[in-house]
Amino acid sequence: MKNIFILYFFILFMTGSIIKLSAQNFARPNDWKKIRKEIFIQMGASGFLGDLGGLDKVGTDYSPVDYDFQITRTAMGIGYKYKVQKWLNVVGTFNWLIVKGDDKLTKEPFRNERNLNFKSNIFELAGRIEVAYFANRVTSRYNIKKTFSRRMKGVQTEWIAFVGIGGFYYNPKGLDKSGTWVPLRPLHTEGQGLPGGPKQYSNFSICIPMGIGVNMYIKRQWAVGLEINWRKTFTDYIDDVSTNYYDPVKLATAYGPKSAEMADPSLGNIPGFSKPAADGTPAQRGDPKQKDSYFSVQLKGGYVFKYKRGRSRLRSKF
Repeated sequence: MKNIFILYFFILFMTGSIIKLSAQNFARPNDWKKIRKEIFIQMGASGFLGDLGGLDKVGTDYSPVDYDFQITRTAMGIGYKYKVQKWLNVVGTFNWLIVKGDDKLTKEPFRNERNLNFKSNIFELAGRIEVAYFANRVTSRYNIKKTFSRRMKGVQTEWIAFVGIGGFYYNPKGLDKSGTWVPLRPLHTEGQGLPGGPKQYSNFSICIPMGIGVNMYIKRQWAVGLEINWRKTFTDYIDDVSTNYYDPVKLATAYGPKSAEMADPSLGNIPGFSKPAADGTPAQRGDPKQKDSYFSVQLKGGYVFKYKRGRSRLRSKF
């Protein structure tokens, strides 16, 4: 949460400066209105930061420095942008991302021993506010009018920082011993609904997207860009892992043998790894103090709707 507050304050601090700079980067007062409405598509890579997987060390869970690039998957999306002011955009997006985590990919002994894995589709609908700094590429301001106009219609660059809110659907699946992907939520792998277990989690959650990007507008008709988008979430179950191991006998009795199998596929190299301590304290399976997050890095291609000038009205002087 500390990192989120820092980013919020940074965006607020930069807003005033961006507004002042942006106001100075249009040759004509209403030039920004010519790229006011835009529809776009995005495609790139997605990643997950949570309980599963990570690099060959401990103590860096949920941090980008713990990210294992082997679990990178696909992200695609569509969106619509409306420029409220030359320094302010309102954007709506729909994204489909694939996220994954696998303890087999890390050589850290305890993570590797746990041997859990998951993958999930994420379907996300979000809205956000973008603070923009706009720069026109103009090589000369002193050529004849036609040449200057052509150059102004060439390439324009927009730098953005954004924050928003969204909702998403996820459905974690795990790979069983037979090589089949099995939905994990119906198996209640941490004893959800049983005495002493957590309550069942939902397939839906809220996210806070935040990030940075750059857009380049070509002849005020086409847009290309790059966006880095990180999502803070309010669930710890995107990977179906959060709290402690539950009694496998009780799991099998209540939800079937598949539940016990997927709850604890540990390798058996560390004696008593998933067993309760002598005082009855359950063995730790995940870290409930930290919520999951996911991110995407996407290239963007957009179409800018043609600018329509308003009709001027003649007013009588009498």
